[in-house]
Amino acid sequence: SDPNTTLLKLRQLGEALAQNIAARCGIEFDEQTSQSDLLYKINREIRLDPEIRNLFHTLRIEGNRATHQFQTRHGEAMNGLKLARALSIWFHKAYGSKGTHFKAGPFVAPKDPSAQLREFQEKIEQLKAKLTDANQEVESSQELAALVAREKAEFESLAETMDEEARTFESIAAESEVKLAELQSTYEARLKVMQEKLDAKTVKAATEHVQKASKHIDLNEELTRIIIDQQLIAAGWEADTQELTYAKGARPEARKNKAIAEWPTVGRQSADYVLFAGLTPIAVVEAKRENTDVAGKIPQAERYAKGFQIAADHYSAWRLAGKNQAWSDGEDGTYKIPFVYSCNGRPFIRQLAEKSGTWFRDVRAPSNLKKVLSDFHSPEGLLDQLSRSKEAAESMLRQEGFEYLKLRDYQEKAIRSVENALERNQANCLLAMATGTGKTRTIIGLMYRFLKAERFKRILFLVDRNALGQQAQDFFDEAPLEQNSPLSRIYNVAELGDMAAEAETRIQVATVQAMVKRIFMSDDSPCIDTYDCIIVDEAHRGYTLDQEMTDNEIEFRDQAQYLSSYRRVLDYFDAVKIGMTATPAKHTSDIFGKPIYTYTYREAVADDWLIDHEPPIRYRTRLAEEGIRFEKGEKVEVVNVRTGEVDEAELEDDLDFEIEAFNRRVITPDFNRVICEALAEELDPFSDEKVMVFCVTDLHADMVKTELDKQFKELYGDDYNQNAVRKITGKSDRVDKLIRHYKKERYPSIAITVDLLTTGIDVPKICHLVFLRRVRSRILYEQMVGRATRRCDEIGKTEFKIYDPVDLYAALDEVSTMKPLVKNPNIPLEQLIDELMQPEHHEMLENQERTHA
Repeated sequence: SDPNTTLLKLRQLGEALAQNIAARCGIEFDEQTSQSDLLYKINREIRLDPEIRNLFHTLRIEGNRATHQFQTRHGEAMNGLKLARALSIWFHKAYGSKGTHFKAGPFVAPKDPSAQLREFQEKIEQLKAKLTDANQEVESSQELAALVAREKAEFESLAETMDEEARTFESIAAESEVKLAELQSTYEARLKVMQEKLDAKTVKAATEHVQKASKHIDLNEELTRIIIDQQLIAAGWEADTQELTYAKGARPEARKNKAIAEWPTVGRQSADYVLFAGLTPIAVVEAKRENTDVAGKIPQAERYAKGFQIAADHYSAWRLAGKNQAWSDGEDGTYKIPFVYSCNGRPFIRQLAEKSGTWFRDVRAPSNLKKVLSDFHSPEGLLDQLSRSKEAAESMLRQEGFEYLKLRDYQEKAIRSVENALERNQANCLLAMATGTGKTRTIIGLMYRFLKAERFKRILFLVDRNALGQQAQDFFDEAPLEQNSPLSRIYNVAELGDMAAEAETRIQVATVQAMVKRIFMSDDSPCIDTYDCIIVDEAHRGYTLDQEMTDNEIEFRDQAQYLSSYRRVLDYFDAVKIGMTATPAKHTSDIFGKPIYTYTYREAVADDWLIDHEPPIRYRTRLAEEGIRFEKGEKVEVVNVRTGEVDEAELEDDLDFEIEAFNRRVITPDFNRVICEALAEELDPFSDEKVMVFCVTDLHADMVKTELDKQFKELYGDDYNQNAVRKITGKSDRVDKLIRHYKKERYPSIAITVDLLTTGIDVPKICHLVFLRRVRSRILYEQMVGRATRRCDEIGKTEFKIYDPVDLYAALDEVSTMKPLVKNPNIPLEQLIDELMQPEHHEMLENQERTHA
């Protein structure tokens, strides 16, 4: 009698089931843990089947919608009951006494008090459709007016009945309140007992029960269509597979976006849905439970797109696209509808790509291939695809000059390489440019050209921590473009934390962590076409966890989980992905492909854009001599057979050797004291030349700070200012302010960090790097070295120094791409001249821009 309350209670049922599973599997939660967060934790620990996860989230979202909208219909409540029943059957198969042999009785639907009202509404829609199809005036029909009057009376009667029943149930609820509280208290006590009795064996068994039961889930056709309805509704379409059908009179209407079910096409067959953006038929959906081969059913949707009949009151999609006729594939007919989908309600699973997800094809060009998406496009997104001319944008980009962008030649080449790749329909691109060569300036030029040519609607600039996002925003506010205006003055840039993509927003800056929360842990998930271009800064990130976890990275404590979350964000949007990194590796190229343009550290040094480093200053300590022998690992095998050079795009990030034991020995008072005594003699806390010290942990950074302060105080007495040396880690107070002072102020001149400053922080005055830890990540090591490569003419910086008490430089020398430009200064001049005289040294090798000479 009260559909809103039905959905609220079903949401609570979902919450109780999730808490029960969490208690059985040793997953911590309390009264502050939201259902969204709890489901995220459960999925992270025991990997829920995607269909089960879908049922949980649908009940959660529908319950929340009922809480806020107050307009739930009885049909929606009935659908909720059916979905909750399927979830409950699965739960019984997982943990009930009969296990997977549990058999549920038939579903007995409660009496629908709105059945009479829906019957009148159905007759009204059928009559409207009949009048419209016959080109008769709808407003003047007396029969229609009589039906509308009966509908109104039935609606009032139903409202009175519901109100009366609600009061009755309210009194019953008041009487039952004490009993309900007792039941709730008993249930919570059961959960606590369950949690107290947990051991590894119990948790393992509980997890296995979930996996076993998931193999026996089988959603029927009706449940599948309900789920697909919800997916369409979430994307912005009106959908109801049982009520919003062609046979019941559903027709397109101006300013409404409808998914009309069972639309007849040529050949006496019906499309499962035709999506109408207003009066424009814009997409066909083939959606059935037995559609197990989702990708293989795209041709059936294409057949319906050809067999669709454009009616007199329809507005054709080709007219919206500025064409004068439908699209032909050169075979058997023309496409009246430009987009087609195939789905079976299952979320996308990479291992079962062809059998899950929402498959999509733009049929306007024969060369367009089908692809799998995580969901449906929004009406606005499809209309934008229809009206946005990729060809016109690319033509404009070819003619557009670079002069006003004031870019360096290699930055122009990087932008051209991306634009050329997009013309070849390459959806993923990777740029590999050495740290300090102006990746952000390149990104600004790239984004400005894209937006000026209207190549993309909205760009997501994705970073993995707030500091990098803030640094990028500063560039957007300052770097001059045309007429000396910065990017943020020409286009609307949504800053970090401002996650609501308004219509006028053209660039959104966001962290990976914020996007994970918004997409996978929120009811307000963006549509898959919210952004049609994603630019990922420091694209190698998201794989190597730092010692200090910032911006809620604690959610990603397991590296594989972090990787999957990072990848899921990129996969979620139907967008071109462009990665920017100084240190490509195999895991980066797995997502973005091999670099389409590379500008290396050694090239940048040779061109005088970056500065070189001196051989490292080593300290002979007893720990290094007698402590733990540090093996380099195996020889690198991934090389270019023609040049003999390491192919970094095929190298794994982590190298195979043990470092934890060594790093534990580094955090000893004697080692820190001896090294800090030596460093105090070398480093000048009053100098304009900045220093960065890399420690093992936050505690180690505190120890080094204390020891350096002590040594400098002994050297300089009262002239020493302890603000010259600061710890800058994720646990530092007001860390953003500290970073800003380190970049722009005199003090601190010496920054002690762990990993927080390894990536993307741009401080050209850094002239000294100190390694007090070992790392196994080649990428992390090169990012550490990259902090000091930038030119800084104002302080006369000509090279930088590395202080290496732990021999990290030598250990990773074999795989590092950041070797000094002069590899062997002992080669005699005579040999160099002799090499210059050899003709073969003047030949251009394949894929090389320079000869050996």
